[in-house]
Amino acid sequence: MRIYTRSGDKGTTSLVYGKRVDKDDSRVEAYGTCDEANSMIGLAVSYLDSLDWNEKAAFLQQMHRIQTILFHVGSELATPPDREVAWKLSEAHVKELEEQIDKWDETLPSLTQFILPSGHTTSSALQVARTIVRRAERIAVGIDQVNPLVLSYLNRLSDYLFVAARYVNNQLGRKEAILNPEI
Repeated sequence: MRIYTRSGDKGTTSLVYGKRVDKDDSRVEAYGTCDEANSMIGLAVSYLDSLDWNEKAAFLQQMHRIQTILFHVGSELATPPDREVAWKLSEAHVKELEEQIDKWDETLPSLTQFILPSGHTTSSALQVARTIVRRAERIAVGIDQVNPLVLSYLNRLSDYLFVAARYVNNQLGRKEAILNPEI
């Protein structure tokens, strides 16, 4: 199979099931932004290759699962509203994020001030992934007939990535930079 098809050379692409749309269509923007977030999560975890901590394997497994589900969310966004989605996002996926957020949050110092993306490179990259997911959510809100679970999942995923970034810093003994409002 060739990687290139030349079918997008004139500014269009295919959604799932073959419907052609402009590359600036909101569905393409949304699933492309999910892909961008997915890549950033992959970059973030690659920074952990040479590091070790007790819960690292479980953390990496979580991130792999998140990347897989995010890929499926992108696929759902790439499916026209009048067609069947091959993989179904469920409330359980959103709840799973909430449960992990709560579990990690219990181990972290309470936030009393805003923090800046900082600390370990993995943490900072997860914060970038968080902002990319927020962008995907903003784009997805404008899509007609979008599955409301997609919006819930993206919203919760950005929270999850925020807490994951804090969790990594905590596990690696890195400090978070506090916002100085007087600068």
